[in-house]
Formats: sequence, C-alpha cells, structure tokens
Amino acid sequence: MIAAALLLVLASGDPPADAAPAFSPTELAAVLDHSPLPPPPHDPTNKYEQDPRAQQLGAFLFFDARLSANGAISCATCHPPDRAFADGKPFGEGLGTLSRNTPALWNVAYNRWFFLDGRADSLWAQARQPIEAADEMGSSRVRLLKLFSDDPALRRAYEELFGPLPPVPADVDTALLPPGGWPPIDAFLANVGKCFGAHVRRLVSAHSPFDTYVAGLRDGDPQKLAALSIPAQRGLQLFVSHNCDLCHSGPNFTDMEFHSTRAKLARKELRRDGGRHDGLQKVLDDPFNGAGTFSDDPAAGRVKLDFLVQGEEDIGQFKTPTLRNVALTAPYMHAGQYATLHDVLQHYSEMDDAFDHDPMRFEMMLAPQHFTPEQTDELIAFLESLTDTSLDAALTHAPESP
Repeated sequence: MIAAALLLVLASGDPPADAAPAFSPTELAAVLDHSPLPPPPHDPTNKYEQDPRAQQLGAFLFFDARLSANGAISCATCHPPDRAFADGKPFGEGLGTLSRNTPALWNVAYNRWFFLDGRADSLWAQARQPIEAADEMGSSRVRLLKLFSDDPALRRAYEELFGPLPPVPADVDTALLPPGGWPPIDAFLANVGKCFGAHVRRLVSAHSPFDTYVAGLRDGDPQKLAALSIPAQRGLQLFVSHNCDLCHSGPNFTDMEFHSTRAKLARKELRRDGGRHDGLQKVLDDPFNGAGTFSDDPAAGRVKLDFLVQGEEDIGQFKTPTLRNVALTAPYMHAGQYATLHDVLQHYSEMDDAFDHDPMRFEMMLAPQHFTPEQTDELIAFLESLTDTSLDAALTHAPESP
C-alpha cells in the first residue's frame, strides 16, 4: 500500500520550486512500475544456466584471450568490468573496427533478443558469434576445440559438464567449419556458448538510488525517499510525463523491442545498416537458435521465432537498451553518435538532426520535447540515479581455474 505521506504529496497541489514534485496518480503508477527489478527470467533453451560449473567455466573463458586468433582479445577486452562492461568507444574494436557501438552487458539476462539487431535469440547463441567473427576475435570452432583438447583444466571442466570432447579434426588450420559441416563440433561450440550464457546472466544491476527511492514511496521511509535528490525526482517526473517510458518501460527500463531513434549518422555508409530487418532473417536462419538442434528445449525456443515477420518498417530499427547504469556507458546510440547524455537529450528535445532511412516511413511516436536547460539537467540527474554497480567482486575478474 502506498504510504499515507505520499498521498498527502499527491493532494498538495503545485509544490514550491525547491520541493519534491507532486506526482499525479498516473505518474505515480508509472514510477512504481519501474521498480523493483525481479530475478532474471529462466531460459529453457539452456539447461546449464544455473549450474555453478557452467558459470565458473563461462567466467574463466570470458577473460581468456586465447579464444581469439591473435591471443590478445577476450570478451572482457570489449566488455571490461571497470568500464561498466562497455568499452567507451563509438564503435567496437576487435581485430578490426566494427560498424556499431558495443552494448554494455548489464542485465542482458532480461533481454528477449541479443545484439543491437536481435540476430540471436539467447545468450548462448549470441556468445559464440564473436569468437568466429573476423573483425572481433577471428578464431574458429576448430581452434577452440584444439585449445580445450590441449589444456587439461579446460578439458576437465568441459567434460565434467558435457561428456567427452569430440576429436580434433586432422587439419587444425581449417579456418572455419560451416554450421552443419560436422555436428559434434557444432554441439561443442553450443555448449561453450551455454557456459558464457550461464556467466553473463549474473551481471545484474538492480539496487540503484532510484530503487531505494521507490521503496520509500511504497513504505514512507524518509531515509529511502532521500535517496533521490529533488532535481532527480523532477527528472523522474519528466521521464514519465513525457512518455519516455513508452520505450524504456518496466523495471529494466526497456520494452525489449526495436525502434528507430532517428539519430543522425556521421558516416554515409552506416545508412545502409538494415538493423532489425536484417537481424530477423539472421536469427531465423541461425542453426544455433532456440528452435534448433542444439537447444535444450526447441519447443520453447520456437515460441519466440514462429511469429516473427520481416517488414520494411524494420529497416534501420535497433534494440532499446536498458537505462540502468546508462550514465556509465557513453557514447550512446547504435553507432555511438552521441558522446554524452546531454547530447542524447538534445536530440530528443529538438529532433533537428533527425535522420530517416525512408522519409515516408519513420518512428511516428517520436516528437520534439523542447526541454528547457533546467529540465535537461533534471533528466540527467534522474538517469544518473539509475547507477548501481554493486556486483559481486568475484564476477569482475577471472576465477583461478575453469
């Protein structure tokens, strides 16, 4: 039940300039909808996601640069814990420079789709792709299998979970075996992906000052209500009253869908990025998707895939990111177009730099908000209140063994 003190705030009319905002009943309901964050949902396509052995092996591999072709790039290279599991660069950098920004890994277990274009439907299907991507880690499933075969600790950890490793093909220099080329090595790669998924699903941010404040709204505790500054509270009111939560909805501040933010693109070649339109076909064609041979529950995986429809409206759309820890993960947008939160809010405020792939088809619900400088500062204060990096320190570095 909402605290009686809050009901008085709701009924008090316009507050003084230095007082907390008075939320309308509609605004209050929207605020309460954003916290608390529940536990991550279960992925039935990965039966190992809660297995401590898979979690430990996944954590070890996350920091292991031997997975890359040059022995210098690990998952943590692009997702370093001390940078909020993002890299702080406009475009991801592995063996080459990518054409999209590196998403942070906070709360990825809540996602329905993975990568900015949604071309994977599970954490384990996503995790195996960078290993073989030429511009990322540039390795292959053959090299990966040889690493596991030659390293006694990796072999032991894997075989305790999944049974014997398949034999290494005679030609270990084979750059790539295509999916379906040899099912045992595909199953091995899927299993490695499931260990990654078991690890990164634990990277959860759920206890920010905002969450403490919402708990105070529920029980009237003044110390909890003080967790949010007055400017941040005003920014929160702006956030819900200006319908920012249409896309950044729910406790994880994302609708988990795809939109065009109409953000400018600095390089013309980036305008050919089809985004979700291309990702839809890729996830349907992926032999490692949730409905495929390597899924632990193909029927459950098929539920997400059977109703996907690719249309022209998907061109140039990208996944809505969570706003939790957003203050730590600059630059922003799918191509790192904006260096600061202020730049992002300026875009949404005026939309004077709006870009559309098709002038006849664009995101209709986006309209200039015309924020004042004071309102922009208040919104930034609110977004900063979503910061929580109180993660188990053991998850920020490699375990001693797999």
